Amino acid sequence: MVTSPKFHPVLDPEFIPAVLWNRAYRTKVLESGCAQNLAIALERGDGSVSVYRSATLPHQGANIPLNQRYTERLLKFLLWQKGGYLVTIAGDPGIAEYLRRTYAPEGERAFDWKFIGQSVHGRPLTIQTASFESTPAERETATPLGRHLDGCRIGFDLGASDRKCAAVLDGEVIFSEEIAWDPSVQSDPQYHFDGIHDSLKRAASRLPRVDAIGGSSAGVYVNNEIRVASLFRAVPQHLFDTRVRRLFFELKDAWGGIPFQVVNDGEVTALAGSMALNDNAVLGIAMGSSLAAGYVTPQGNITTWLNELAFTPVDYRENAPVDEWSGDPGVGAQYFSQQAVGRLLKPAGIDLPSDMPLPRKLIEVQNLIAAGDPRARKIYETIGVYLGYNIAHYADFYEIRNLLVLGRVMSGPGGDLILATAGQVLNEEFPELAEQIRFHIPGEKEKRHGQAVAAASLPSIQKQETRHAIS
Repeated sequence: MVTSPKFHPVLDPEFIPAVLWNRAYRTKVLESGCAQNLAIALERGDGSVSVYRSATLPHQGANIPLNQRYTERLLKFLLWQKGGYLVTIAGDPGIAEYLRRTYAPEGERAFDWKFIGQSVHGRPLTIQTASFESTPAERETATPLGRHLDGCRIGFDLGASDRKCAAVLDGEVIFSEEIAWDPSVQSDPQYHFDGIHDSLKRAASRLPRVDAIGGSSAGVYVNNEIRVASLFRAVPQHLFDTRVRRLFFELKDAWGGIPFQVVNDGEVTALAGSMALNDNAVLGIAMGSSLAAGYVTPQGNITTWLNELAFTPVDYRENAPVDEWSGDPGVGAQYFSQQAVGRLLKPAGIDLPSDMPLPRKLIEVQNLIAAGDPRARKIYETIGVYLGYNIAHYADFYEIRNLLVLGRVMSGPGGDLILATAGQVLNEEFPELAEQIRFHIPGEKEKRHGQAVAAASLPSIQKQETRHAIS
């Protein structure tokens, strides 16, 4: 498939933007005059169903590899954006059979089959075939979580190196602190329980009572149940199942059963941005150790989608960088994170020790760009081109009015350069999107307090509920 990008990343000129490859394919389908309807439906555990409609070339001859490339990458994006244990491919049965073989225990996407199915949904990922006319009906659900500012609340956020907690009184942060911890190497679930409980008690000591507790953390959470989270990766599976999976229910019981709500940190980041901007249709992305994301709908709600954009395809070249965890080439974590900065050091001509941790390498690059080093500048320009094209790619799957961008990669002058370069790509390649989407980088106070307030605002307080008094 021929693509002709106007911008090539200076350190990665072979990059093939997913958005341009897909648009070239769709143009070819349209020009063929014999488009075949395709729909992909994904059903989740709560009964909600997402449906994506498109079209393919007739599935024969030279069209077959093009159809396979398009539909496999499309399904990959949808699985990590929206999630689902039951996938219906409504269209050509040959395409459905190819996807069933690919997303299977012995298939090329065995990682996705296991993770999306068993880890997230607790059941095998199943792909079934249907005619286009029999496409399942869409049943989207969105949760009106957050924006509750009444009463005495606690908001917390669990990170890989620290846990943040704040006391919030009628929407105002009256106390906040960060406490260092190292959860990812701890195999005893009691370590995690005691650490979170301690932070909650320290915040509670600043309030006359506690009416509700809200929190955020990286990972997948379904109705407060922990399905997958890197913070607990050292915990043996049997202990994860018996202690970790319902850890927040245990904490809720310890706090007298008051309203207690925990969601993915990306969703809370997007919610915090929506509250700060007083607007909706917010896609939030955080470029840190990996790529985190969250979404607030145009109606102001949080979805039940996964929004794990670290694993969605962004680069369609055959020899794209491979994600070390999933084994898949060309996915977001390699382009919008500390991993991206580390990967671009060699082509930039920056020599740092191979055993230096990625966070330290990022600091070195930040110091270099602050000193005006042109090599570091090329790294940020490269990421900026990636971002410009992938904002357009994300806009094919999300309705976006506001793009919230944060994370350590975005700190300092390098972050400004990323946004300036991305803006240039949008202006020249996608002018209609450039007029529609506004960027927002939260300031330090907004990042610290905004996230805490948004987390604390997650649960609603019913007037008849008993409050937890502080003795």
